[in-house]
Amino acid sequence: MRELSRLSGVSTRTLRWYDEIGLLKPGRVAESGYRYYGPAEVDRLQHILFYRALGVELARIRECLDAPSFDRLAALREHLAALRDRKEKLEGLIRSVEETIGCEERKEIMQDERKFAAFKEKLVSDNEAAYGKEARGKYGEKAVDAANANLMGLTREQYDHWAGLDAELRARLEEAVANGLAPDSEEGRAICDLHRRWLRVTDRNLTPAKHKGIARLYVLDERFTAHYDRAVSGCARFLCDAVDRWAE
Repeated sequence: MRELSRLSGVSTRTLRWYDEIGLLKPGRVAESGYRYYGPAEVDRLQHILFYRALGVELARIRECLDAPSFDRLAALREHLAALRDRKEKLEGLIRSVEETIGCEERKEIMQDERKFAAFKEKLVSDNEAAYGKEARGKYGEKAVDAANANLMGLTREQYDHWAGLDAELRARLEEAVANGLAPDSEEGRAICDLHRRWLRVTDRNLTPAKHKGIARLYVLDERFTAHYDRAVSGCARFLCDAVDRWAE
């Protein structure tokens, strides 16, 4: 085990955990309890690390690797395509930041459209850093990449409309909670509809089930709760309950 830990950079504690949950079993276990890993286990760990780098949850990784139809070569090609896509997006963001720095240093004025593009790139990057791992694990690579692409493709007018929906949603949500309204009220229904319209700007395939799942994250993840409750406590719970009641 120590040799595999040194080779892969994965701690022995993590390897033991992978064994306990059935994700990576050793090739054999000695009477002393020492775990031995062979070439097949090393290959499997490689896939686990690739999937983890892409934000896939452990349970889902185990399902993929244990599927009878699992194809190692096809999986490696998918990993490579996903990593190349990440690299392309990162390089685009780097270019944007470099351009912004250059303009600042030369005291030049960056064109508004380029500023807007840089702003969207930063927004996507910040969201990825804060929530990307959880979102990709829950909804999959394609869904998150599509949402990011939709955001990057917004015109200035479309973005202003999206931001306006967000501002209206927040104002009505805070007012509803402050006035003691119930999530199953008509105002709760209107807030649910506002939230749905806001989400659909970047997720054109939004379903009621997905809508409810996203709203539940607002009370399950303290970062989302803090975001919605920063002015009026209880907004995250109100929104979650309103969506659970009215999403259709």
